[in-house]
Amino acid sequence: MQNKTPTIADVAEKAEVSTATVSRCLNLPDKVKPEVRERINKAIHDLGYVPSGAARALASRRTYTVGAIVPTIDNSIFSEAIQHLQSGLTQANYTLLLANSGYSLDEELREVKSLLSRGIDGIVLVGEMHHPKVYEAIEQHKIPYVNLWTYNPKSRYSCIGFDHIKAGNQLAQHLLDLGHSKFGIISGFQETNDRALLRFKGIQKTLKAVDLEIPESLIIECRYSVAKANSSLHELLDRDPDITAICCGNDVLAIGALSAARERGISVPDQLSITGFDNMEIIPYLSPALTTVNSPSKRMGSHAAKYLLSHIENKTLDIERIEYTAELIVRETTAKAPK
Repeated sequence: MQNKTPTIADVAEKAEVSTATVSRCLNLPDKVKPEVRERINKAIHDLGYVPSGAARALASRRTYTVGAIVPTIDNSIFSEAIQHLQSGLTQANYTLLLANSGYSLDEELREVKSLLSRGIDGIVLVGEMHHPKVYEAIEQHKIPYVNLWTYNPKSRYSCIGFDHIKAGNQLAQHLLDLGHSKFGIISGFQETNDRALLRFKGIQKTLKAVDLEIPESLIIECRYSVAKANSSLHELLDRDPDITAICCGNDVLAIGALSAARERGISVPDQLSITGFDNMEIIPYLSPALTTVNSPSKRMGSHAAKYLLSHIENKTLDIERIEYTAELIVRETTAKAPK
């Protein structure tokens, strides 16, 4: 015979509090003293109590869920941000619902509609470039939302991120300072990825300032894949073997470029400098270690949780624009241009 399903009264009895205090702890944890909250959470864990989502939603007019849509879960940078977003939400007894758009604006719109139909209380998106109906659908539901990985001081929408043009500028200036003048680009598809587009614009703008321009033949856009980047570098060097610097749209592409250079017997950085973007956890341990730009993914995820919880609690839709710095990290894959 199965044991009786634990109730909120059982939790209250075990934690030595009232049922009203247990309910407050579940719905408004910040209103409960930390030591009492800890006692209640321990009782919930020990008893295996599962609150009724439907009852909580009716009582509070919330579902205590937040949605997030990322382009891919393959990239550890997105995984880190989601982990810290979820951690912040969990502390407030919220659940995260995660979806993957595959860098498709239409697929992202479908996922947004699906999450909204589940009554989410807030939503996190990546970048500012979305299907026009995405913003329209969210605003109809009057819930707070925020764009991560992007910072635009003039944006109509809340954003937490960094300036990708500045970041691209840093990379290009670093290579110019090393004497490079012959560049190749391996980028993600820019048509549906504003981060990739802005990074490229930052590089392009910096080079134009010194009368350098990258010909279209030396710019390749591809899927974020080690294999695609590997073949792309081979293609670039076949087109122009005098290239001395390759700027890659992210670290995954840079790893593919490094493997192609090794296959061709090209020494990095003596003959060819290669840069990435994101500073994935594995990057410092490569040989040679990759010069890249640090993407503050953990901080963005944590800040997104605080932003949404505050706006849900206060029932506000105020626009906030938070800028982080994306630092250039110089390692072993860049050096002075070969003579």
